[in-house]
Amino acid sequence: MPAPEPEAPTTAPTRAKDHSPWNWLLFLPIVVPLIPAFFNGDAPRIFGFPRYYWLQLAWILLGVTTTTLVYQMTKKRGGR
Repeated sequence: MPAPEPEAPTTAPTRAKDHSPWNWLLFLPIVVPLIPAFFNGDAPRIFGFPRYYWLQLAWILLGVTTTTLVYQMTKKRGGR
């Protein structure tokens, strides 16, 4: 009985290129916290916390919201 022929190597699937304009929104949570004018001051205070501290939480919420929005707008519907 002859030896079985080895299977042809399969190539890895190519990555889908998503050129959606929605992806540009992902720069928002990166660039906005880098603007120094947002941190240049002490007021307003929320629950006694200066602006710098509560803005850190706001940037996290901005990042989560933006990422969720971009994901929802760019995910593939139906099909595969």
